[in-house]
Amino acid sequence: MTSLGIGLIGTGFMGKCHALAWHAVKGTFGDVPTPRLEILCDLDAEQAKLRADQFGFGRATANWRDVINDPKVDIVSITAPNSDHREMALAALAAGKHVWCEKPMALTLADAEAMAAAAAKAKGRTLLGYNYAQNPAIGHAKRLIEGGEIGRVLHFRGTVDEDYMADGDLPWSWRCRLETAGLGVLGDIMCHLVSIALHLVGPIESVSADIDTAYKRRPVPNEPGKTGEVENEDIAQAVVRFKSGFTGVLAASRVAWGRKNHLAWEVHGSRGNLICDQERMNELQLFTAEGAEGTRGFRTILTGPLHQPYDRFCPAPGHGLGFNDLKVMEAAHFLRVITAQGEPGGETPLIDFARGLYIERVIHGIAESATSGKWVRFVLLFFFCFWSAMAYHPLFFFFCSPKIRGWSAFADHDSKVQWT
Repeated sequence: MTSLGIGLIGTGFMGKCHALAWHAVKGTFGDVPTPRLEILCDLDAEQAKLRADQFGFGRATANWRDVINDPKVDIVSITAPNSDHREMALAALAAGKHVWCEKPMALTLADAEAMAAAAAKAKGRTLLGYNYAQNPAIGHAKRLIEGGEIGRVLHFRGTVDEDYMADGDLPWSWRCRLETAGLGVLGDIMCHLVSIALHLVGPIESVSADIDTAYKRRPVPNEPGKTGEVENEDIAQAVVRFKSGFTGVLAASRVAWGRKNHLAWEVHGSRGNLICDQERMNELQLFTAEGAEGTRGFRTILTGPLHQPYDRFCPAPGHGLGFNDLKVMEAAHFLRVITAQGEPGGETPLIDFARGLYIERVIHGIAESATSGKWVRFVLLFFFCFWSAMAYHPLFFFFCSPKIRGWSAFADHDSKVQWT
């Protein structure tokens, strides 16, 4: 497999990010197939032509089904609005394509379930756009945790704050509607924090949560004096218990003035502590309880070539990587997943549709707990340990179906759950 054809749906913030990643991945990594930029889609035909020329795609279209049906396309990048993810992903998988879809996975939990079920039966591989987990600093943190550097994990604490809706006079838009956006801050950015927690310390067993909408109404654009209801949440916080037995706290806000990408977390251990903040994404803070007490303190680890795959971008430590570089890493990861398909010991997807469904269950569980005022417990079956292999087996959804096993949405309010 020397090359793979790429079709891109969407040309906004993440559409451009995908395009840049496909351009850079071969030159950066070398040992992956060459992406052929075949066709790009935008709803505006003129915009599509402009972006195809700018991004280096051979053809442009205003109909996303042209991308799906193109025989030269092997991988479909979906960077369209949340409400379109399900239809586009199902069509792409049915056509035998590999799918790289941006987060959140879908508008509703039912949509995410349908996508995961389709992926389990499809020939193509899937990946979701949780590129923060690709950060070499986080990869190093994971190795330190698994190597026992901070001892036994006692607690996970995470915050993800931004200020893109902090202004109360910001106009009402599609982001405020359940029908077009789905969840608010939970779907926008809390899902990133859940993905990091999952990657570093494993699955969440249960949540008790609260949510709030700071600005209940916003001014409707071009209609003086009229306001529209904000139907989803601005702020969310949850006390969580992980499957391994320790506790955690997750908090998110889209109305936190001054915070641009404050995806920050701490892992407290019996012999130390790790701290990281995406706003300072090239730094990892490590404390270990050793040496003379008077000289102890956090030390800053600057990422460098020893923290792969930093070395593919720059030979000098401390020079720093950026947001788009994480997307290039994600593109390389997906290409390796595709080329390793069916090979024993081959690379498996970090967050495919099966794992993505779990993340969706957690964020929807947070919303559910906030509404009911009760703990929500997640039933994590054996597939959690073996999902990468089993997610593509036809029996996967037979054994994991909540309908067959009698569980509603893999969640149960304040009841005892038999873990298997």
